[in-house]
Amino acid sequence: MEASSEPPLDAKSDLVDFQWKLGMAVSSDTCRSLKYPYVAVMLKVADHSGQVKTKCFEMTIPQFQNFYRQFKEIAAVIETV
Repeated sequence: MEASSEPPLDAKSDLVDFQWKLGMAVSSDTCRSLKYPYVAVMLKVADHSGQVKTKCFEMTIPQFQNFYRQFKEIAAVIETV
């Protein structure tokens, strides 16, 4: 994931929408055959004033798998509460 110059999301932000898509970079101007899969994520969050902001980022497949594992761990903890 790339670093952003924007401030991080406040922990009190509300998730409004979560969208993702699987993409494949197949070539670039410097490489004819990339075959690089990635997951593009778009989050819409509302701050304390209700203003909705969109945050977009891309993850490699290993990054996404780690992200997914962490959410499964969160879900397991929530189920025990």
